[in-house]
Amino acid sequence: MTASLSPDQARGMRHRAQLLGGSPLSPREVVDRAVALQGQDLPAVLRAIALRSAPGTTVGEVRAAFDSGVLVRSWPMRGTLFATTPEHLASLLALTGTRTLQSMARRREQLELDDATVARAHEVAVAALEHAPQRRADILATWEDAGISTKGGRGYHLLVHLCVSGVAHWGAFAPDGSEQFLTLTATPRETDTDAALRRIVAGYVAARAPVTLDDLAWWTKLPKTTLRAVAASVDAIEQAHLGERSVYLSSPADAVADASPTGSAERVTLVPAFDEWILGYADRSLVASGAMLDALVPGGNGVFRPAVLVDGLVVGTWRFSAPRGARRRAPVLELIEPVSDATAALIDDALAAWPHD
Repeated sequence: MTASLSPDQARGMRHRAQLLGGSPLSPREVVDRAVALQGQDLPAVLRAIALRSAPGTTVGEVRAAFDSGVLVRSWPMRGTLFATTPEHLASLLALTGTRTLQSMARRREQLELDDATVARAHEVAVAALEHAPQRRADILATWEDAGISTKGGRGYHLLVHLCVSGVAHWGAFAPDGSEQFLTLTATPRETDTDAALRRIVAGYVAARAPVTLDDLAWWTKLPKTTLRAVAASVDAIEQAHLGERSVYLSSPADAVADASPTGSAERVTLVPAFDEWILGYADRSLVASGAMLDALVPGGNGVFRPAVLVDGLVVGTWRFSAPRGARRRAPVLELIEPVSDATAALIDDALAAWPHD
């Protein structure tokens, strides 16, 4: 018989699946398990990986995983930056790269980037990258020197095209840690796309369940018919009901234990900006009200703020500020949903203990 989940049960399962209580895993293992994690905001994704890793894991250790090449950052799908592994990047691009490039065709036309210009930009970039990894500003300057204008968004578009084509990715960090070097991609493109899609679907579900088919299709931008058939073929995926919706779950054997403390009436969790807790799903209503979603993305500007969760529900946003003359940054909390005094105290404790800066 198909199980039925309550919203509270679903949020609890997601909290465990998302490793928001921590895990015994290394940064590479966290990302490998999740397939990919939202990476538009570089400092935020480093924190997202650290908080899901073994206790005591620092942002510096996550950065070191990029420096060693076991983690990379690129546009594996939807024209959106993600942190992933070289192997998953190869698989994702084999499945989505052509679609992504096709979806960018109109923009290329608007930017007056014809096929010959794009091919020349690739040739120039590869020659530079074969010499050494490049900062973003350096590769843009190299294109300019070659007579390829990067103005008006052309440079960004050429960078995305280069990476979606599987030529390069963002890899090791510059010495000051502020940015990543653009690096030639050595991992060959996946050839067994059927096996790759099964791995990706299984990983997506394991790291985010319960999820709907709509969630999976939104995340991958692949056809629902294909995804439905793949999900049905993966032994580790089960189905359940959440209200009127059918959802996918990962089998218990694939679960990673939630390392969060037990026995507390309420569990407070802080997540960084652009976290998969919000952006990993097409429908975010399970974890946030309409008013809360508006506060997370003020003005619908596409910039997702860090979130405060209470038992999986988003109740507010948070950040740190550095007042003039202050020696330490101070937490700034904006609560949207009402909480008890006891819960407010737990949130203050969590802010004071936040370790991932």
